Amino acid sequence: MLWGASLGALELRSEGGATRLRATFPYGAETELAAGRYEVIAARAFADRIERGEDIHLLAGHDFNRPLASRAAGTLQLRDTDTALQIEATIDGQTSWARDFLAAHASGLIRGLSPGFRVPRGGERIERRAAGTLRTITAADLFEVSAVTRPAYSQAQIEAREWQPVGEVAERIVAHHLNRWRL
Repeated sequence: MLWGASLGALELRSEGGATRLRATFPYGAETELAAGRYEVIAARAFADRIERGEDIHLLAGHDFNRPLASRAAGTLQLRDTDTALQIEATIDGQTSWARDFLAAHASGLIRGLSPGFRVPRGGERIERRAAGTLRTITAADLFEVSAVTRPAYSQAQIEAREWQPVGEVAERIVAHHLNRWRL
């Protein structure tokens, strides 16, 4: 699995409901992964799995043992545009790792976004440059996006806000007070 990442502004708020996370991973942003090794993710490079409705996860630190949201659970939505991959997730904080993630963010330790993907045969172009090599990813199988401490791409933005539940969700929380959000 190859990782790309981005440092973003991650903001979390909690007032009794789940936390809504919004993130944007911009396409066409060049980053230096290592000395002389540059990478760009082309527009709609992640479109295949997104458009097929495949399950994709939001993870803490690329760890599938620490999921924060997923498409299968209905807590992660992805939109692929010409300019960026847009992510919206609802994090309910019922797991210890979700609480750890929220606490680490509150402490200023986690601010980045990083996609986890595989590049299939024919999904990249390599250019030699005087200063090194540029790899342009034109197609990749996106499996997850992660909140991370040290991202590679500095242009992505993450924002998270608390939302107040309404309707059936609010009734369920009131009826089951132990299900309320806790920090």
